[in-house]
Order: sequence, then C-alpha cells, then structure tokens
Amino acid sequence: MISCNEYDYIEIACMHRYPIRITLKTGQEVDCIALDTLRNDAGEECIKVNINDLESFVVLDAIASLQIRIKNPHFE
Repeated sequence: MISCNEYDYIEIACMHRYPIRITLKTGQEVDCIALDTLRNDAGEECIKVNINDLESFVVLDAIASLQIRIKNPHFE
C-alpha cells in the first residue's frame, strides 16, 4: 500500500497528463503518459497510463519509483 502523499503525486501527474517513467520493483522501466487512477478488476489500486497509444494499468504496489520526464512546477 502506498502513502497518501505518494498517491497525491500520482494524481497530480495524471491531472496534468505528464510523461512519466515508471520503474517497477522487478527493475523493468516503462515510459508512458499518466492518465488516471483507478482500481482494477481484482480491486488493486492502479495508475492508468498510455504506452504508445495503448492504455494499460500498472498496479501501484508494483512501482518502485515514478519520475516526471519534463520540467514542471510540481516535481523536481
């Protein structure tokens, strides 16, 4: 489970549709656009992302780090 503070940053990324790089706990990196937060069919909290014009869900508990890939006033 992620903290409320971390969830807020994910929501900001989605609200602004920022290009992001997600590093999963497996070490895999995913470059995508943040779209929305939701729960999948299993009830897990996810971020909906656009990867090369395809929408996909990433379970939040599987994320090791999330980086915004452009300069912006919300993240360093």
